[in-house]
Amino acid sequence: MNFELKALSLSAAAALKCDLLIVPISSQSGDFSAQQEVLPQWLAAAIAHKDASTEAGSQLQAYQIAGIKARRVLVLGTGQGSAKELRSALLGAASALKAPAVEHAALCLSALDAPDVAIAVQALHEALYHYQHTKPSAKVPAIKKLTLGVPNKRAAEAAFTLGQAIAAGQTTAKEWGNRPANHATPSHLAEVAQALGKAENMRCKIHGPKEVAKLGMQAFMAVAQGSKEPLQLIELHYQGAAKTEAPVVLVGKGITFDTGGISIKPAAAMDEMKFDMCGAASVLGVFTALAQLQPAINVVGLIPACENMPDGAAIKPGDVVTSMSGQTIEILNTDAEGRLVLCDALTYAQRFKPAALIDIATLTGACVIALGGIRSGLYASEDTLASQLQTAGEQALDLCWRMPLDEDYGEGLKSNFADVGNVAGRAGGSITAAKFLQRFVGDAPWAHLDIAGTAWKEGAAKGATGRPVALLLHYLLQRAA
Repeated sequence: MNFELKALSLSAAAALKCDLLIVPISSQSGDFSAQQEVLPQWLAAAIAHKDASTEAGSQLQAYQIAGIKARRVLVLGTGQGSAKELRSALLGAASALKAPAVEHAALCLSALDAPDVAIAVQALHEALYHYQHTKPSAKVPAIKKLTLGVPNKRAAEAAFTLGQAIAAGQTTAKEWGNRPANHATPSHLAEVAQALGKAENMRCKIHGPKEVAKLGMQAFMAVAQGSKEPLQLIELHYQGAAKTEAPVVLVGKGITFDTGGISIKPAAAMDEMKFDMCGAASVLGVFTALAQLQPAINVVGLIPACENMPDGAAIKPGDVVTSMSGQTIEILNTDAEGRLVLCDALTYAQRFKPAALIDIATLTGACVIALGGIRSGLYASEDTLASQLQTAGEQALDLCWRMPLDEDYGEGLKSNFADVGNVAGRAGGSITAAKFLQRFVGDAPWAHLDIAGTAWKEGAAKGATGRPVALLLHYLLQRAA
């Protein structure tokens, strides 16, 4: 699809020949009747007759308006005109954008701040996203060209580029999150990373079972041993700054399918456990965007990828393994496997002497109970890092909420037979999981994003969301600035 940025006023938009012209209006839009051109005058009349409204979520569609070359005009109410309301309105226009007769659509943003341009670009891509890798019968939108009209093209170019890159990253994360486990194995993820490694300032290294064994990653290996699919430790590097500059290290949980192992999950909705690699998918999404943006920062991405399966070789409740850090772990619940693969990857990450270490994981159902699907759970070892990530989330409309890390929460992880157990009691389950991970991060500033509630949606809209790619990119770009 050709997506162009164009200088386009509301008045000039009437002369743009297209199949669909989208015009957002808000309570801040001003008085259209003061403008003499045909489109503002038509808008003023539509509002005066209460056919169009600035109320968030309202829509008015009109066809073949005299003096307007667009075949159809869609007016979207955006309330106060905030970025959040604009995003919601554009997502609500998905059916219009995907209509069979729409090959060229245009969005006229008559007066918008640069950050809102990036949000608009992402929303348009999200509205047009369709999954078809294993569904060839899926209807592909007819749209071939999308025009984003802004008052000042030069002023909007940087935000347009950012929005395009974030959207590309989110699409990568959604695509791999949505693919069934037999189409998204650890080896498939390794192939994606190797392709990314060919981009400018990128490189990739894949550690297979033999290399992981040499590293002493027994916790990671223990999870993988019940599956015939070989594990992969994926290592991506983006070098946009001097080699002497410490990198930010991102660690994404890559359980490509989670049965729970011997502590097997209920059958209901087990298909959704293909989404248990959304942390890994978000890291791949971030590197997709970095390849486009080329910011002045160094980033390392680590993905411990494997399946958690219950065959005769699988780990058993009560087994004890020695992690790469040297700490022994009593595996009390094989369905608490994400922390086992992450703990070894976090230990491995320390060799890069990170400026910040961030892991991203669909880690606990407890986080879903606590925060639902609105905000990701954020745990951080220091206030500065927590504040930076929260600010990035607000800018990106990819929200998180800081959770506690009091030492007392770690008491339940004590074991009579190992240095630590992999689970505590039911209470505070998301927190105790974070406390487990904290034992393996060393001295680096560390944050953990529990995305179990935000990585995918259930029901009729079932599918990966691409979160928290936008949050992570805004954070990285803040550091690069």
